This record gives sequence, C-alpha cells and structure tokens, in this order.
Amino acid sequence: MSSQAQSLVQSVDWLAIAPPTLAAVVGLVVLVADLFVGDNRKALLGWVSVAGLAASALMLLPLLDGDRSTFCLTGDAAVCSYTADRFTLVIQFLVLGGALLAALLSMTALKDADKELPEGEFWFLLLSSAAGAALLPASRDLATLIVALEVASLPAFALVGIKHGDRKSSEAALKFFLSSVTATAVSLMGISFVYASTGTLYLTEIATRIENVDDQLQTLAEAGVVLTLVGFAFKTAAVPFHFWVPDTYVGAPLPVAAYLSVVGKAVGFSGLILVTVIALPSYADVWGPALAALAALTMTVGNVGALRQQSTRAYSAVRLLAWSSVGQAGYLLVPIAAAAYSEDAEKAIGSTVAYALMYAAVNLGAFAVAALVARTKPLNRVSDYRGLYASRPLAALVLGFFLLCLAGLPPGIIGLFAKVTVFSAAVDAGLGWLAVVMAVNVVIALFYYLQWTTLLFRAPEGEPETHRVPAPLTAAIALTAVIGIALSGAPQLILRFSDTGLF
Repeated sequence: MSSQAQSLVQSVDWLAIAPPTLAAVVGLVVLVADLFVGDNRKALLGWVSVAGLAASALMLLPLLDGDRSTFCLTGDAAVCSYTADRFTLVIQFLVLGGALLAALLSMTALKDADKELPEGEFWFLLLSSAAGAALLPASRDLATLIVALEVASLPAFALVGIKHGDRKSSEAALKFFLSSVTATAVSLMGISFVYASTGTLYLTEIATRIENVDDQLQTLAEAGVVLTLVGFAFKTAAVPFHFWVPDTYVGAPLPVAAYLSVVGKAVGFSGLILVTVIALPSYADVWGPALAALAALTMTVGNVGALRQQSTRAYSAVRLLAWSSVGQAGYLLVPIAAAAYSEDAEKAIGSTVAYALMYAAVNLGAFAVAALVARTKPLNRVSDYRGLYASRPLAALVLGFFLLCLAGLPPGIIGLFAKVTVFSAAVDAGLGWLAVVMAVNVVIALFYYLQWTTLLFRAPEGEPETHRVPAPLTAAIALTAVIGIALSGAPQLILRFSDTGLF
C-alpha cells in the first residue's frame, strides 16, 4: 500500500464505538429475525431488543477508565470525529437507559394492541433511533452530528405514525416530520455557511478558525451560527418551535411519547451543547442572550399551556405531560445560556446534564403509570386518575412522588435539588432576571402538578377497577421509582455523575 493511501486509513477503536454499534446491530438482527419468527412468538423480539439495549448500556462500563477517541485525522491525532469522554458516557447512559425503559413499556403496549402494531418494524425502528441518539453526544464534527441527529429522528417519525389506519397517529407523524425536516434544512444551511467560512467541520478546529475569519466572510459565518442554532432550537422543542409537541405525544403510542420526551430531548440538548460550548465559544455574545430569551419564553409558554388543560378533556393527561415537557425544556436551556456568561462553563453544562438525568427518570416513570391507567381508561384524561389510590395504592404513591419531583417539592428531593442547581447556574452567571422568571414558572407549575397529585387520593367515582399488571410494565414503574427514591436520598450522586469533563 502506498504511503499516501496508508495516510488516509483511520484506525477504529471498536470498544469506544461499541454502545451505539451494538444497538444498531441488534436492530438489524431483530428485523431479519422477524421474517422467520411465527406470529405466536413475536414477543421474543421484544426480549431480544431489551437485552440488546441493556448490553449496549453495559458496554459503557469499560469506557469509564479514561477518554477514548477514534476516527481521528491521521496528520493530527487530537482532531477526531468520535470521542467517548465523560460527557458522552453520561448522555449515552441517559439515552440507552431511557430507550430500555421505553422498550419495557412497549412490550406491554404491543401485547395489548393484539397484532395491530407490526412488532418487528417497531423494535427495529426503536433500536435504530436509540443507536443514532447514542452516537450524537460522541460526535465531534458537524457531519457526524447531523447524521446522528437524522438517524435518531427518522425512525421516530415512523414510530409516531405506526398505528395503521389511525388518523390521529398519521397527523401527529406528519406534524413531527414537517417540523423536524424544516429544522434539519435550516441546520444544514447554517453548517454549510460555517464550513464555507472556516474550511473545516471539526468542532475544535471551528472554535479556533471562526475567530479569525476573513472580513469578507464575516457575515456568512454569523449567518451560519444563527441558522445552526435555530435548527437545534427546533429539535429541543424550544418555543416558538414547539407546536408539534402536544399533538405528536397524543397521536403516538404512549411508550413512543415517553421515548420522545426523554431521548428526543437528550439528542437536541447534547447537540446544542456541542455546537455552542465546543465549536462556537467565541460567539457566546450571540448565542448566550438568544438562549436566555428562548429559555424564558419556553418555560413560560410550556407551563401556561399545561395550566390550561381541562381535566375532563380526552387525552388531557398526555397533553399535560407534553406541555410540562416543553416547560422543562426551558429549565434545561437555562444553564446552557449561563455557560456563555460564566467563567466555569463546564459547571454550568453539568447543571443541564444533572437536570436531564433527574427529568429522564421521573418523566419516564410518570409515563409508565399513565400507560398503566390507559389499559382500563384509554382516553387517559386527568380526571380518570381520581381515586387511583383506592384501586392501585402503590401506583398512586409512585405517580404522586414523580409529580412532586417534577414540581420540585419534598419528598421529591431530587427534583428540588436539580432545580436549585439550574437556578444557581443562572445566578452565578449574572442572569438574575432569568432566575426570577424561572422562580415564577416553578410556582405556576406547582399548581397543576399538585392539582393532579391531590386527585389521586380523592374518593373514587364508581367502583375501582383492578386487573393484573404485566411484568414489563411493573418492571418499568419499579425501576424508575427506585432510581427516583435513591437519588432523592443521595442527590449529590447526580452532580458527581454529571461532571461532564467536556473541556
């Protein structure tokens, strides 16, 4: 082999790329196995998928001993396309853990659908999306970042619209698809402008070159920065790019809505962090105020939207969780905005990661209990939860705990702790006005979370219904409850875990 050809060959660190690769391989195995497995044994595909996601998460353990990079430039080993550092591993854990819990919920949903949902395709799409979502936090160039974003998003469109013949599902998928494609188009245009002005796609290279762009290309670079940020704002469901969220969550199968609320957010926020803090620190005066304004707008619109939900309206429980997740996206944006003003940007980003970990556990738990209630009350109204304690005391206590965590009230100590870390990130960065807006929003959110919580313990209307809860659904509720309670007992663990090591 000639020396020139040899210089183009990149060595691959298979251990570093194992978590997303394993999820993708299991997805392909499930798709092929679906052709040979009989209708009465399709549940096997679900167990294989759950095992595959668990194995992918376990592959993170050997990577804890130090940062690893692969697909590096042969001339410069410090410039790489894939890096498994602390930040990557924490987000990959969140993504794969979230996908695993969504898979447990899906097993029950697919069984209840009684062959109305195509199982092989469902598992293939879920695993493919999880693989893309796990690849994204490790991406250190813009091309890999966009490919990972699309691999995470494209299967999610199909998952939302997988209920054949259901108009609500098809409409939700179309809204989600159109908004996401618009976001990608805007992002790609921004990235092409950044590439044209800097001549590189690697994030660390962009950071140094964009500071010294030729005067003739200055406007092009600025336009590229703004368009790239707008594209990622769409992905994080920040206001005014949030309009697809409530209808998409209602139209999608409940486990898919749970998956989108946690893994979809993790994808958008990790991409936004990589683009702003690593690639564009010199443009902090542009993205800092923009993200601060977006954070204030997003939390306010999300919480007011949740407050306006009528408890007797069909699917009001899912709609309330959807609007609440828009409000939570506003809180998640606060520390990223603070990173622009803060001397310790890594600590600020750590606050977002800590909040995302708390939110992932308790929101998936809330969706798991919603899935349990939906088995007997498919319209899933908030009023359907009245007297849940009389028929299912444990489920009611657990849902009450999750709602108090989201509200930031004891005994949901982890919710309070995560909110305080976000609040202090804003105050430390000198964003006092944003901290005030956040405090007002926390009070607004208290109202609807407490209203739902008190409903659980009221006297039921009519006879309480009881039925056997399937094992995967029980496991999902139990797992999220154990994580939430353990973290409320030792909240400092989450801060230690969310030390990003990005710099």
